[in-house]
Amino acid sequence: MRRIAIAAVAAMTVALAITANAWGSATAHYGPYASNSPDEGTCGNTWAEDTFNRLYTVKTKPKGGKYTFVEQFKNGTFKTLAGPSPAACGTDPGGTLSGTVSGKMQGSFSVVVSGGTYNPGATCSALCYTSEFVTDFFGAGATYEVPSFDLHYNAKKHGVWKNASADKGGNSGDITG
Repeated sequence: MRRIAIAAVAAMTVALAITANAWGSATAHYGPYASNSPDEGTCGNTWAEDTFNRLYTVKTKPKGGKYTFVEQFKNGTFKTLAGPSPAACGTDPGGTLSGTVSGKMQGSFSVVVSGGTYNPGATCSALCYTSEFVTDFFGAGATYEVPSFDLHYNAKKHGVWKNASADKGGNSGDITG
């Protein structure tokens, strides 16, 4: 009886995978890639240096000739640089950073790729920045935009900062110290 149940579950899993491909909702996952990035505040200044793991989830079927993927930033940390805080020039002006403040960060980008063809067998360099991922997995002629993003930073007593697109609630908070 147990073998029949296992076989039935396996058959349902295969059927669901085939259905997902037929409906165009199949995804592929890449990463984690140990990476880093400078972080730009509302004044256009680099306010922190981030270190994190990049993970990519690609919808493998194009829609309207465009591909989409989500880039996640996980297990992240940041260290601030002296100067304007991340929200210093925003609608809720912030303050300044006098030196190094550290904290944790995480978030994601929703990315739309145009003018490329998805290559599931591609590989990416060690850091696998967004632009490198697009070039490697969609071709040198591919372009991309990031219409939606949501990044969260927590420096405990020095504050929290949310850097987000309007559809994700926009920017809020600040980190100072």
